[in-house]
Parts: sequence; C-alpha cells; structure tokens
Amino acid sequence: MPALSPTMEQGNIAKWRKKEGDKIEVGDIICEIQTDKATLEFESLEEGYLAKILAPDGTKDVPVGQPIAITVEDLNDIQNIPESVLGGSEVKQTKSTQSDVKTEDTAQKSNPEKLDASKLPPHIFIEMPALSPTMDQGNIARWRKKEGEKIEVGDIICEIETDKATLEFECLEEGYLAKILAPEGSKDVAVGQPIAITVEDPADVEAVQSNVSGNLAAKEATPAQLATNDKQEKVQKSSFSRISPAAKLLIAQHKLDASSITATGPRGTLLKSDVLNAIKSGTGATKSSSSELKTSSSKSQPQSQSQTHASVSSDVQQSDSYVDIPNSQIRKVIAKRLLESKQSIPHLYLTADVILDPLLSFRKELKDKFGVKVSVNDIVIKTVAIALRNVPKANAFWDDNKGEIILCDSVDISIAVATEKGLMTPIVRNADQKSISAISSEIKELAEKARAGKLTPNEFQGGTFSILNLGMFPVDQFCAIINPPQSGILAVGRGNTVVEPAIGEDGIEIPAVVNKMNVTLSAEHRVFDGEVSGDFIGALKSNFSDIRRLLI
Repeated sequence: MPALSPTMEQGNIAKWRKKEGDKIEVGDIICEIQTDKATLEFESLEEGYLAKILAPDGTKDVPVGQPIAITVEDLNDIQNIPESVLGGSEVKQTKSTQSDVKTEDTAQKSNPEKLDASKLPPHIFIEMPALSPTMDQGNIARWRKKEGEKIEVGDIICEIETDKATLEFECLEEGYLAKILAPEGSKDVAVGQPIAITVEDPADVEAVQSNVSGNLAAKEATPAQLATNDKQEKVQKSSFSRISPAAKLLIAQHKLDASSITATGPRGTLLKSDVLNAIKSGTGATKSSSSELKTSSSKSQPQSQSQTHASVSSDVQQSDSYVDIPNSQIRKVIAKRLLESKQSIPHLYLTADVILDPLLSFRKELKDKFGVKVSVNDIVIKTVAIALRNVPKANAFWDDNKGEIILCDSVDISIAVATEKGLMTPIVRNADQKSISAISSEIKELAEKARAGKLTPNEFQGGTFSILNLGMFPVDQFCAIINPPQSGILAVGRGNTVVEPAIGEDGIEIPAVVNKMNVTLSAEHRVFDGEVSGDFIGALKSNFSDIRRLLI
C-alpha cells in the first residue's frame, strides 16, 4: 500500500484495474486507492504479471506499507507461489513480522558496508515518502530540522521536490533527529530510501552519529562520483537489471561493453548519464569481435588498437562539445505526460478569431467606474468557464476503462503558469460561479505559490479544462497539447488590430478598425465530436462579442 499523500497512513482498495494473471507494464494503472484526500490511481513502477491480489476490492483501512498484491517477472512463476501466501490469511502476520525487523533490513539495503543496525540504539529510519501518485524519486530541497533537535508529531522536518512541486514533509513520529542521511541538495533519492534516522531518547543521538559514517549520505547521494573514484569497485557493481533506450543507443554507437558500466538509476537501471560518464572517464570497455581478433595479424593489432583509441578519443571530444542540463522532477513528468497525450489521445484542432473590443471596453469600465483592475486573461477565464457551463458536453473527459464520456459536475479551469522548474497548472475551481475580481485575486495567489513551488496537491491536481495564454508574447496562433485526463485545452494568442469591412449606418461597406484575438481549441475527439466542438466555439465567440453574457 503506497503513501499517496503526505498525511496518508492507511487506504482502501476501491477497485482493481488488473486481474490476476494480467500482464503489467511500467506506468499501468493497477488499482484505484481511496486515500484520506481522494480516490487516486496507483501506477505500477515495475513490469511483470499480477500473480495474486492480497487485498481485494472493498478492503478497508490497509496500512501504508502492507502488501496488497504479488507480482512476478515470469508468467510461469505464478504456480510456484507457496499455498500459504495464496490463501492470504498470513498477510497481516507477515507484515507484522516484517515490521519488527524493518530497521535492520532497511539499514542493510541502504549501505551494508557502512551501516550496521545491530550497533545502533533503538531507532527509526525516515524514508523518502511518495508525496504524489506518480512520484518514484525526489530531491531534498531543504532540511527544517537539524541533527539533535526534538521532533513532534506533525512537525515539518524537510522540504522535498517531487515530480509536481516542492512539498513539506510532516513527521508522523515524535523523537529526536539523530542523523541526516540525505543532506540538502541530494538528487533523485528513490522512494523508500532512508533519508534520516530518529531516536526516542536524546542520549542516543551521539551513539547513532558515532556509528554512522559522516560521509555516508554524500556517497549515497552521488553514486556516480563514488563509481568514478574506484574503478575496481565499479566493475564489481556492473550488473544491471534494465537499460534505458538512450543508454542502449550510446552503447551501440560507441561499441562499448555494457557489463563494464555501473548502473546508477533506480532499481538498477543503466542510464544515459552512466554511459556518458564511462566514455569521459575512459572506464567503458569497448567490444571487439572475436572473428576480427582471429583474422587480424600480429602486425595489424597495434594499428587496430590505435584506431580504437582514436575512435574513443573522438567520441570523448564529441561528448564534450555539448552540455547536458539536468531536468527537474516537474519537467521530467511534463515530458512524459505530453508524449503520452500526443500518442494516446486523438487531437482535434479548431481555430477561430474573436472580437476583443467589447472585452477591452468592459475592462476599462471596471477600472474607471469601480476601481477594479483585472487582466485580459482573468476575463478570458470567465468567458471560457461560462461557455463550458452553457455546453456541458464539452466539460467532460473520456473514461478508457468504461469506454464512455463522463460529464463533470463542476467547471474547474487549469491555468498554465511558467516557473523556473517547469509549467505548472493551478486550478480555479467553480470558475463559472465566481466573479471576475475573485478569479483575478485567486489567480495571483496561485501563480505566486506556483513560482515559489508551494502549491498543495489539491491546488494543481484535477481540473476539467485548461487555458494556455501566450498573448504577452509575439505569438498570433498556436496549438496546445491536451493535459490528460482532461479533454480540452484552449490556446490563446495575442490581440491584433486589423482593418476589415463593416456595414455603415447607410448600408454601405466602410473600412473599420477592430481588435481581434485568435483562439485554438485542442480537443479530445472521442469527447468533442463536430456538434459539441461547434457549439463550444460558437458559445465562446458569443461571450466575447457580448460581455454581458458573463453576468447571466
């Protein structure tokens, strides 16, 4: 049972999406879990086969960390699972037994050479929590507590950068912070890896610090540095369980021996950075065909070696000719979600020009008569929200499991906000029911929190429709990518002053100067058919043409 929210201690199994014997791919939704906040989807981080469900649909109050299912890599291994486990009656007993030795197992897993739990006084390991449903690793942004300080239940002990935002981590146990294992700035710490040790008795703090190596955390936080410092140790730890596509491509291009490269990714994954580090340091052994060695003469061997050396040197120079910029957790998730969206959602694009003059006049009137300052974007949000309310079939999403369109009860607009760590989408909930001034105030507050990385999950998870406004840039028209599971996003360009024919009072065409703005709807075609799309664009243009419709 995963911890899908910072305060979650137990959860309920709402529904299993996979059945026993089904194939599971990385990222597949295997079940729906009801947490203390909402019902969330639980993604599998491993591929394999679902061998046994230990907590069936409707199971209540399952503690975080208790086994809920068993998976195997080979389909034939399902029949080899012991009968006692298949019965499911010993699950809780097994869990309780495991919890008694949790500290020892965790200590040995984290660093068996440096940390001997048997030498430590009674203690608890604080592990990297899963602060969002898709989080599998996180970065330590800041420690709020120092070693030796008292910790009460509910105290914020550190700030963790997740795949969504920087969140505060509350401690669920009281005690004293004896040792920080992952210092500030530690990157890509896997969920479940120990980040600190706490004790109940303050007198035990010194004992923990004396038995835990001072540079333990630094070595755990930067495994790549440890690997490059000791070549022999690197070769000994060369085994890996999986390899990324980019790493596989580099190995093929540079003709390297994959077994000579240390994998530093989560769960033994060989990453692109591992291969690049091996190339730069010269520690990656090159492959040579046995047939080439047999047919080559002794005279040609030095020449072959020199050519290989020149090739490797050239590869190193090429790899030094560019700079890899590490991505934040947020950008990694954005990249993954956008690719999934374009690959799995049939995008339908509809574009239209809307008249801006009524909106600009209304905005000026609010400022002059009532002293209310709102932006064009604030009014656009209200305009879109009213259009969604008037066309309820557009305020919906597609349910893959049911193969049905699900209508949403509320109009919740996600607004794209650019931050240093990536694009965030805070939500204005019930936007159709709020005044423009209320929307303006809420947007300012949410945008400030987004840029500071202080959004809570409730403020960016969900939403029924998105708006991406590039009107402040010299962009006339563009198409945005749908943010799943939503079914629509509106791309808003800048306003332009144009001259077009108009009918004068005498019925004769005359040139008129008007302000226009282009909007492009990217829609999920399984939700937005031709009729729904036309009705939504029509309602949107009507709202811009007559702002009084926003007051109805």
